[in-house]
Amino acid sequence: MKATLEALSEEMAKNPRIFVLGEGIGKRGGNFNTTKGLFDLYGPERLCDTPISERGFVGLACGAAMTGTRPVVDFMFSDFLLDAVGEIINQIAKMQYMSSGRLKMPVLLRGCIGIGHSSATHHSGNYYPMYAHFPGLRVVVPAAPGDAKGLLKTALNCDDPVLFLEHKELLSTKGPVPEGEYCLEFGKASVAREGQHVTVVALALMLHKTLQAAAALAEEGISVEVIDPRTVAPLDMDTIARSVSKTGRLLIVDEAFAPCGIGAEIAAQIADRSFDDLDAPIRRLNGVQTPTPYSPSLEAAVVPNVETIGRAIRDLCEE
Repeated sequence: MKATLEALSEEMAKNPRIFVLGEGIGKRGGNFNTTKGLFDLYGPERLCDTPISERGFVGLACGAAMTGTRPVVDFMFSDFLLDAVGEIINQIAKMQYMSSGRLKMPVLLRGCIGIGHSSATHHSGNYYPMYAHFPGLRVVVPAAPGDAKGLLKTALNCDDPVLFLEHKELLSTKGPVPEGEYCLEFGKASVAREGQHVTVVALALMLHKTLQAAAALAEEGISVEVIDPRTVAPLDMDTIARSVSKTGRLLIVDEAFAPCGIGAEIAAQIADRSFDDLDAPIRRLNGVQTPTPYSPSLEAAVVPNVETIGRAIRDLCEE
């Protein structure tokens, strides 16, 4: 979280047109400290606490962006974005097209995704496949602190609307963050671990669990290449295809539901463009398609873990 706070603070210092909207993002600094300390620097005009009126302040952000400002809408949990889907899909995503490019729409919509800490079904959603479906939206799902900062800086300088969705179980993750000014281009995946026998594409928290599984499997002689897409709209299929051409096998690990998901899209595109490179069927490992339970034991049972990921990789390597 410190990495993204640095990115937001640095860009607000450079660009007075950036302002933040959301519940509790003022003096309190946000539910996840996303704006901690910024109210003291910029006051209520640029750190605007809102009532619980998601559709209202997302519509406000759309209108503000038309005037040349850069609104950042902080939703805390991405589940709350659902209350403003009409504004996001019918207005924000379409405005540049409907104005023949005369109006830009630099709206950044950020919130936490993911299952964990008994947050139950109203605070655990993974909705990036849904938003990736619609033209006009950029959808970012970072998994590492350095990536999160570079991608947020890109989002804060982008003229397109961006959904920046951070897994809440990764907010305290520590990792290297480059010094100095840097941005990461959307649509460029990261090869988080190089390998020879199987390619695993893993998103958000599943990336870290997959890396743990890959390290254990290396002791068994199984070499796993792990790819973090970083953004799902745009989706970097070139990097995934290059990896599959090397390994001949593909597993997609995603906490989100399998039907109509990102894994299905990746599988379809690889089947279309890399069929001759495949030595085994493409496999997916997803969270269970069910409302997220409150019980910690049930909650743990509905998401992939290091053991189930390792088993899926072994099974695929045996095919």
